[in-house]
Amino acid sequence: MNVPIDISGIHIETDRLLLRPIQPTDLDDFYAYAKVPGVGEMAGWKHHESIQESQTILDMLVQKGEVLAIVHQADGRMIGTIGLHPAREETLERYPQLRIRVVGYVLSKAYWGQGLMPEAVRALIQYSFQTLKLDALVCCHFAHNSQSRRVIEKSGFRLYAQGKYVSEQLNKTFDDMCYILLRDDIGSVAKTES
Repeated sequence: MNVPIDISGIHIETDRLLLRPIQPTDLDDFYAYAKVPGVGEMAGWKHHESIQESQTILDMLVQKGEVLAIVHQADGRMIGTIGLHPAREETLERYPQLRIRVVGYVLSKAYWGQGLMPEAVRALIQYSFQTLKLDALVCCHFAHNSQSRRVIEKSGFRLYAQGKYVSEQLNKTFDDMCYILLRDDIGSVAKTES
């Protein structure tokens, strides 16, 4: 079941990152990475064509209370977002008894390949299970997105479904891979990382 959450007031610090509420002052950083072709398209949305478009989307993200800014501590810049979104209907039908949310994220292309997203995802997993008391998290990626697949697998998720995702923004259908991580699995994930 989708449970109501509001993560708009939290701060989570990792070795290199700060996950915190999105702020109006993040607009320039947000636009800087969201306008780069290929970044949004990996998540099913079109790259931004104007700072006004970024402003509209930033305002919407703040209002929903489901998404945090990913801030690189070394340079103080917002370099992406990570959030907990409502699960799709097919996931809820498959796991009706679980308090569940979907992890979604995007990262500036300039920061790809540095292990930052697995660091952010692991921190959000810990918060989701320990503080929010969720039972499970789901994370999906388009079949061609091998970077997201690696992040998801490194974070302990296991594949549970393959299907199609229709992106209305891109007017395109993607092969979609969905993974789940149960709160009870966290102990076994920690043991395999040791």
